[in-house]
Amino acid sequence: MAERASTSAGANGTAIAAERPDAIRNVVLVGQSGSGKTTVVEALAVATGAVTRSGRVEDGTCVSDYDDIEQRQHRSVQLSVVPLAWNDIKINLLDTPGYADFVGELRAGLRAADAALFVISAAAGAQGVGGQTMALWEECASVGMPRALVITHLDAARADFDEMTETCRELLGGGAAESMLPLHLPVYGPKGADGHRPVTGLIDLLTERVFDYSKGEHTRAEATAEQASLIDRARGRLIEGIIAESEDETLMDRYLEGAEIDLATLVADLERAVARGTFHPILIAAPPPEGAREGLGTVEILELIARGFPTPAEHSVSARRLDNGSTPTPLRCDPEGPLAAEVIRTASDPYVGRMSLIRVFSGTLRADDTVHVCGHGPVVERNHDIDERVGAVSAPFGKQQRPLGQAIAGDIACVSKLGHAETGDTLSAKDAPLLIEPWRMPEPLLPVAIRAHGKADEDKLSQSLARLVAEDPTVRLEQNGQTHQLVLWCLGEAHRDVALERLRSRFGVQVDTIDHRVALRETFAGSASGRGRHVKQSGGHGQYAICEIEVAPLPEGSGIEFVDKVVGGVVPRQFIPSVEKGVRAQAARGVVAGYPLVDVRVTLFDGKAHSVDSSDAAFQTAGALALREAAAAARINLLEPIAEVAVTVSDDYVGSVLSDLSSRRGRVLGTEPTTAGRTVIRAEVPELELSRYAIDLRSLAHGSALFTRTYIRHEPMPAQRADTLRAEADSSA
Repeated sequence: MAERASTSAGANGTAIAAERPDAIRNVVLVGQSGSGKTTVVEALAVATGAVTRSGRVEDGTCVSDYDDIEQRQHRSVQLSVVPLAWNDIKINLLDTPGYADFVGELRAGLRAADAALFVISAAAGAQGVGGQTMALWEECASVGMPRALVITHLDAARADFDEMTETCRELLGGGAAESMLPLHLPVYGPKGADGHRPVTGLIDLLTERVFDYSKGEHTRAEATAEQASLIDRARGRLIEGIIAESEDETLMDRYLEGAEIDLATLVADLERAVARGTFHPILIAAPPPEGAREGLGTVEILELIARGFPTPAEHSVSARRLDNGSTPTPLRCDPEGPLAAEVIRTASDPYVGRMSLIRVFSGTLRADDTVHVCGHGPVVERNHDIDERVGAVSAPFGKQQRPLGQAIAGDIACVSKLGHAETGDTLSAKDAPLLIEPWRMPEPLLPVAIRAHGKADEDKLSQSLARLVAEDPTVRLEQNGQTHQLVLWCLGEAHRDVALERLRSRFGVQVDTIDHRVALRETFAGSASGRGRHVKQSGGHGQYAICEIEVAPLPEGSGIEFVDKVVGGVVPRQFIPSVEKGVRAQAARGVVAGYPLVDVRVTLFDGKAHSVDSSDAAFQTAGALALREAAAAARINLLEPIAEVAVTVSDDYVGSVLSDLSSRRGRVLGTEPTTAGRTVIRAEVPELELSRYAIDLRSLAHGSALFTRTYIRHEPMPAQRADTLRAEADSSA
């Protein structure tokens, strides 16, 4: 789009400040794990002079993937922001994790950004455009977010640029494939000893210029005869694609009649189409050689971002007033407007405490301002409806926080000392509180039961879990009252591992994982009678209580019903509530396998008492014994919870998913097509079979499937499975 331009980066630890929204670009990088997003970010940081070598900040740490967990696991696990400057434009690059378990961080990046770069690895072939990438592309398309593609790893064996671009057009372009075209062609160097030809430069199809990157500098080169032939074949297709998206309806007629369209018109139309989100250019990137400044395609990417991607003013979110209950209205990106910012990510710093990464949508946030913190969700919790004074406002840059002073509308910054702010919360003026509509978060569906490792850990566990959930809203904490387990719900195994590692390394709490228990229940399959006799004499007042009961099953959802049919006062009136209390206590403990007894009617019809030795405690014990004796004489059903599952999957994997659901004792209710190439499968599946379904489904459908689950009822489990659970309960008793 243009020749090399000058840079204007904040060097020597100074923050890059923006004075107006139209001088800001917020760009999120999206792609599968291993696609090269972080490498692209670091190459762009080197090209702008923001860092001096291989993505390293002055303190030697990485500009992205700087977290200790990321360093140990060698993968991105959280959203990071890298501010750069290019031709007086501040570019906030949002590097997101590519692994599906951290899609919550990715969605936060999508909310904070105004455009997206989809990074695709040519080394992976068609697998480089996986199901998650396609789903995110569709999601961005649904909200009109401008997108471009960056092809990486062209130097890998068997990587083919033409094949990769056609794959992207087929899988992502759909019916609008002609709006997804490369702006450049790769230039290959001489073959090496292994027979491989490295990519050393780019051919700009619009300007017909050749740029050489072989020495780590963006320099002009003369086109060879072979390159000129390549330009002739590809340039016409690109021009037609740009003209098709032009607002000038006469341009296509003029072009078809043979008129020469001047370069300035083509570039201007291209930039407008990219900003509108109707044209998706394909670019190329590679890291710079060791010690060099510019990686392949870095200048072209920076120019596209600065000139083709929209300003924050072209991307708005909605907010509603809390004091008058108004309907949500779009916010104007005006530094002089009312303050409205959103917490994109929350982290704990060992030196400054809680740090909140925010995107300002309206107004200006200054250091030491008092702001209103409002919680997310349909009900505003009390500790999320509070005025707080912010600390320092800074620009994130790797592990560093560079003083900024203020953040204007459209910018992204960090603020400290917001003790109650959580990810997704809104910051607004205290005299005009606002609530920004929250972004959609995935539901965590992998249960992990935990317990404190020791007494010292138990003392800190509650507070540490609260901080963990505040930082990561895709972690859900459950204190299950039926199984008495503390459960962390996560998105997958990697997400679970990171959550437990954060508890250990960041909060100093060691926990043990234990088997997750599903909330089963017990009930009587038929009627039975029981006699509870509790008679003891050990000197002084003894214990005497006898009661006889009859137990009958009730319809699902009836609970425990206690009926008094005692006649003649054989059980004194004051002890009948004692019998009921004993029966209910035993029902809560279970009568066979230790699960709560439900949906029965217990009828007390006879008994005996002693004028001296009978007591409340004695009749409670007798009631419990009577229920256990009745259970021993009856067939007891174990009831398991049933969930309705809705699986959205690529059509290629529908058969595999259906077979897997059947193997999990699932009953398929039906299928229905949704978006192009995807199907929703609905089934009823026992929750016992779903504990690892989040992991197994991802493997089965190669990351292209999503599912939801909703509890619908309890029903009797198969006898063989119930017998196994009873045997396990007996062996552990």
